[in-house]
Formats: sequence, structure tokens, C-alpha cells
Amino acid sequence: MTGAICAAFLVSEPAAGLGDLVRAIYFHIGCAMATVIAFLTACVHSVGVLRGGGDAQDIRAESAARLGLVFCAIATITGSILAKNTWGTYWNWDPRETSIVILMLIYLAYFALRAAVEDQDKRSRLAAVYAILAFVTVPFLVFIAPRITEGLHPSPIIPTKRQATGMDSQMRLILMLTGISFILLFAKLQSLSVRAQSLILKKQEEDDAL
Repeated sequence: MTGAICAAFLVSEPAAGLGDLVRAIYFHIGCAMATVIAFLTACVHSVGVLRGGGDAQDIRAESAARLGLVFCAIATITGSILAKNTWGTYWNWDPRETSIVILMLIYLAYFALRAAVEDQDKRSRLAAVYAILAFVTVPFLVFIAPRITEGLHPSPIIPTKRQATGMDSQMRLILMLTGISFILLFAKLQSLSVRAQSLILKKQEEDDAL
């Protein structure tokens, strides 16, 4: 993260059409990358739950989904700040803004489902099924839906034949560095969260045994 921050603020130069705002975009997109990886991780561990992984897999799935929602919220907030400085308004229901709100609502419903079911085994299995189905929407909402109609967002970092981007190779390299940094940050937070929740569960089991 230190290297990514230094590269973004000390190495990167202003981008065409964005100026110094490109420095914020590195972290905005980095959070978005971590969001996708977190929701994918939740999906993978949810499959583990259905295959008999028990509480350990459920803890990992729930923790990944929660962190994914946090990164998604940060990406949305930073995107709104960028929108204010770029388009003059914090929110205008651009296709990407709309799709990210839908994605957040889908995963908020995941936690509403968990809160509504008291039985641990039933909760973990229902939540696992929901998390798997929820992730099916992620590629569509993140990569496909925003490109169906034209919006105010700048062209993608990796352009198609019909699109161009104002970022040069150095900026793309910094973007990848920042994205990897946020993904590694997610992995570390996931590890700490799982350890903490596992200790809490173990303590609860010990108290119940007494």
C-alpha cells in the first residue's frame, strides 16, 4: 500500500481530461477490484458450505461478503467525490452508479437474510445459496450493464477497438499496483476477521458447554 500511494502521488502525472483527479481514480478503481475479489471469495466459500464445510466455511463466506460490501461502499463514495469534481454533481444515476447501487442492495439483502434466520445450520446454507446466486449478478452489474448504454464515466482503462483512454502505460501500471495492493489488503483483513470470528465462536461453544 505504501508503494502504491507513493506511485500514485509522486510518480503518476496528470491524465488527459482528468488532470490530478487521476490520483483518486487509482484508489477508486482499486476498491472496485477488491470488491469483485471479495464477493468472489464469498461465493467460493459458500460453495464450501454446501459441500459440508460447516461453520469454518460460513465464517469465511460471511466475512468476505462483509468486506466486499465495505470496499463497494468506499468505491461508491470515492466515485461520488470524483463525480462532483468532474461533472459538478455528486450523483446523476450514470449507468455505473446505478449498477453499483443495485449491487450494494443485493449484498445488503444477504445480511438481512442472515439476520432473519436464527438456526445456525439453516442460516449458513440459505446464506450460501444466496451468496452464490448473488455473485452471478456481479459480472453483469460491474462489467456488462455499465457498457450497455453511454454514460458520463470515462472510457475503460483497458479500451476496446472503439474506445480510447487517457491513461498511458505508466498510469496503467500504477493502477494495477494499486489494485493488487487493495486485493492484498482485503486478504489481510479477511484473515484477521476470520480469526476473530473463530475465536468468538469457540468462546461461545465453551460457554454453552459450561
